[in-house]
Amino acid sequence: MSDHGFGSLFTLAWTFGLMSLFAVGGANAAIPEIHRIAVDLRHWMTDTQFADIFAISQLSPGPNVLIVTLIGYQVAGIVGALVATLAMCGPTAVLAYYVSRFLTRSNQSPWPAIIQAALVPLSIGLMSASGLILMLTSDRSWIAVLITAVAAVLAYATRLHPLWMLLAGGCLGFAGVV
Repeated sequence: MSDHGFGSLFTLAWTFGLMSLFAVGGANAAIPEIHRIAVDLRHWMTDTQFADIFAISQLSPGPNVLIVTLIGYQVAGIVGALVATLAMCGPTAVLAYYVSRFLTRSNQSPWPAIIQAALVPLSIGLMSASGLILMLTSDRSWIAVLITAVAAVLAYATRLHPLWMLLAGGCLGFAGVV
């Protein structure tokens, strides 16, 4: 799947540069669209590879944009990783800079509060869609669906650290339950 040609690098840059402008709340909020493009549209990877890359990106320390870096690496090696990461971060950083300048100048205007209030349900919807996409790509049996549901309930209802749930899931996978 690795093709180091200019076309692949341009496609990575264009794809993630455009996506960065719509990834309200970071790369994790864009997971459904990233999945659609990487798996269904461009065929850069399979569902299983995407789920594995997502898991690696979440386990690794650092920003949640690491998934984009790993996809870029899958497509075009180290240069692809660099191109995808810069494309995902660059346009958003420029946009955030200018929006923050606009919002600080218009502190008497009601628009900053309206924009912020509108982004909350949008972010929640994008994160929910991300969870659904990951569940659909990862849960291949009723036991896996049950484990996902239990983990979601525990995450919502308790203060249990997510790493404990991840460890439990890893142990169940290692034991062959999932």
